Order: sequence, then C-alpha cells, then structure tokens
Amino acid sequence: MTTPTCFSLISTDDHIAHLVLNRPEAMNTMHPTFWRELDEVLTQLHRDGTARVLVISSTGKHFSAGMALETFASMQMDDQSPEGRAAIFDLLTDMQATFTKLENLRIPVICAIQGGCIGGAVDMVTTACIRYATADAFFCIQEINIGMVADVGTLQRLPKLIPLAVVKELAYTGRRLSAAKAEQYGLVNAVFDTPEAMLAAALQCAKEIASKPPVAIWGTKQAMTYARDHSVEDSLRQMGWLQGAIWSNRHVGEAITSMKEKRAGQFTPLARLQSFKELD
Repeated sequence: MTTPTCFSLISTDDHIAHLVLNRPEAMNTMHPTFWRELDEVLTQLHRDGTARVLVISSTGKHFSAGMALETFASMQMDDQSPEGRAAIFDLLTDMQATFTKLENLRIPVICAIQGGCIGGAVDMVTTACIRYATADAFFCIQEINIGMVADVGTLQRLPKLIPLAVVKELAYTGRRLSAAKAEQYGLVNAVFDTPEAMLAAALQCAKEIASKPPVAIWGTKQAMTYARDHSVEDSLRQMGWLQGAIWSNRHVGEAITSMKEKRAGQFTPLARLQSFKELD
C-alpha cells in the first residue's frame, strides 16, 4: 500500500488503526486523490484482519469541508445526452462504493469530528458506528446550497440515525446542525470541549472494543447493520444463523476467565482475506 498523502495512518499496539485527515490548509476537502487513497486504505484494513477498530479524526479547524469544488470542473459531467447522464450514474456508484466500504468494514468505525462536517463529510461519517464531536462542531448538507442533491449516502443513511423531519429541514435548507442538537437527536454519542478530549475518548472507546473477541465484534456489527434494514422477524432468523456460524466455547471461556482474573483476554484475530483473483 502506498503512503497516503491526504491521510496519516497510525497503527497502535492496541490493535487500533487511526486514520487522520491531514490537509488542514485545504480544510481536508475531498478530491480524486482523497477517494483513491481512502479506498486503498479501507481495502487493506478489511483484508488484513489485524486492526480491531478504526478511528477517523482530522487536523485543523474543520473535520472536512466536503468535496473540493474545483473537482466538479474536472469530473466531465455530461448532461447533454442520455449516454452522458448514464455515465453520471456509474460515476456516483463508484464514489458511493468507497464510503460503503466504511460501513461494511469488518471492524467498528469511530469518527472524531471537530469544526465543520460539511457535504461529503456528512456522507462519510454517517457510515460510522460511533461519532464523537467537539462543542464547536456542526453538520451541514451543503449540496443544496450549490444547486445539487446530496448523492453519496447522506439522504439514505441520515434518516436511519435521526428523525426524518430533521433530515428534511437540513437537506432542503442547507442549515447547520450544531453539535448540541446532533447529540440531542442521537447523531453523536458525546460532545467534548476540546479536540484533545474528544480524541482521547474515541481512542479509549476503541481500546475497549479492541479488547473483545474480534469475531464477536464482527458478528455484532453484522447483526446490527442487517437489523437496521430488515424486519425484527427476519433479523432474529439471521441472528440464529449468525450465532450458529461463529459461536466459540473457547472465546466465551477466555472472556469470562480473563474478566475474573482481571487481565486482558487472548483472542484469535480475524482471518486475513485473500482475493480469488490472487489465487494460482
């Protein structure tokens, strides 16, 4: 994997991968290099199985100002023919797939958000499992302010997280949602006075998650994501199949024993994935 230029990727001894947006001079805006590097990092994390949780944080005043506006000029969006408009569909599908990789990552994702979380950044953080924010953070569906529809996941995921009427107000007006209101609605788990306190809390939460059996965390994420989009009856049936597939007497025994002995549990990591195309 090449060294990212839009991110710093930090791995800790606690099985935590920490991805840091590191272009504060550009308000961590998203341009083609951002998308390529994020996709590459997520693919590698998903395959390796060594990290047990991913923390995403940022640098500078804002978490991210979303899509770099100059990118639109280079995207060659042809609205003059049906073939060109069809190509817009395929372009968006490709962009959506990168953020969906965050949602489908085999490990939980925690976002630590300071300052502005704008446009495409809202698309991104709605794929996370847990969101922390600073008191000065705000969320903005910026797309309507530049004459377009939010198209990389906000309108599909945000209504699963906060009341639909609130999403409609934000999407139609482009107004900012403050961190305090976001916490009230349940979009963020907690609000902190400083970025340092927020990041410390995010890493502490990540450390706690990483101390659990990785396959049980994997199963828990699978079950909750499935239940979000299916009926209770279907989700309970899926839960039975899932538990039957991953149940481990050894993991349960080690978890109970390590808890009684007040020590860290020793658990098997997730298997490294291999692409079928890589096989001989």
